[in-house]
Amino acid sequence: MVNVYNFASRTVIVAVLVWSLLIMGNTSALAATTPGNVLKQPPIEVSVSLGNTANELKFIPNNLKFTTGKRYKLKLNNPSPQKHYFTAKDFADAIWTQKVEAGNLEVKGAIHALELKPQASAEWLFVPMKPGNYQLRCTIAGHTEAGMTGKLAIE
Repeated sequence: MVNVYNFASRTVIVAVLVWSLLIMGNTSALAATTPGNVLKQPPIEVSVSLGNTANELKFIPNNLKFTTGKRYKLKLNNPSPQKHYFTAKDFADAIWTQKVEAGNLEVKGAIHALELKPQASAEWLFVPMKPGNYQLRCTIAGHTEAGMTGKLAIE
């Protein structure tokens, strides 16, 4: 009976070791796709101006492309003499926002629109999660109609 017990104990130990190795292998693959590891990537910087010093109502550039799983730092600035909004709710729902920084303020969580006052700037750190094409616009009365729109694509 002792021999059967030793055999059973060894079988259980080997099974646990094999199972542990399988789980560790799967955990490594899973860990590569979690936000914690994405946060170790240096962000890809993309700059966008909301208007310009000539007070033209447009985003420069107004057509942006992002890749799922990459980390981005969207650097927004408003050089114009009036405030503008960077509004893209559906895009914001398709990304994971790490944070938005402006001045001495850091905001975390769901962001759907940013208001930039004249001469203001902000940085939006995020990771695109859901591919698609999304609309960008300034929601101040008359700005969308005047052409302050854009397209955001996640591939």
